Amino acid sequence: MATVIANLDDLKAMVGQEVGVSGWLTVSQEQITAFAELTGDRQWIHVDPVRAAAESPYGCTIAHGFFTLALISRLHAEAVDVRGACSRVINYGINRVRFPSPVVAGASIRAHSTLHAIEAQTEYLQTTWQVTVEVNGQTRPALVAEWVLRLYCKA
Repeated sequence: MATVIANLDDLKAMVGQEVGVSGWLTVSQEQITAFAELTGDRQWIHVDPVRAAAESPYGCTIAHGFFTLALISRLHAEAVDVRGACSRVINYGINRVRFPSPVVAGASIRAHSTLHAIEAQTEYLQTTWQVTVEVNGQTRPALVAEWVLRLYCKA
């Protein structure tokens, strides 16, 4: 369940805090295979369960790091709901991203969203989030990213 932030002043007061945690999402082999088809990255470690069981150090297939990265929009939206007079939120990019450990097929992941910074501009409010994607049962995260979102809001 998302942390609901009633207005931008409340959001500004949350800099430096973990604002929300998403629910658990199971990453299926079907999703991994679909991502491989969309991107053309059909490396066996992602799409060949038989070979991965025999040759992979993980004993099964793993999700693409970029698939995990693509899921942060969904997971963050589950974790944080900023209300107010914003007409749109634009993904401005990633300052830094790392994939410390894999997401094996069938694993469950969730995101922790920490508001790192807010910078007011003329037309938008730029927010920088540290998003950490946790894998259920693992101590190391699957992903740590510094993600920049622009909120276009009325004053």
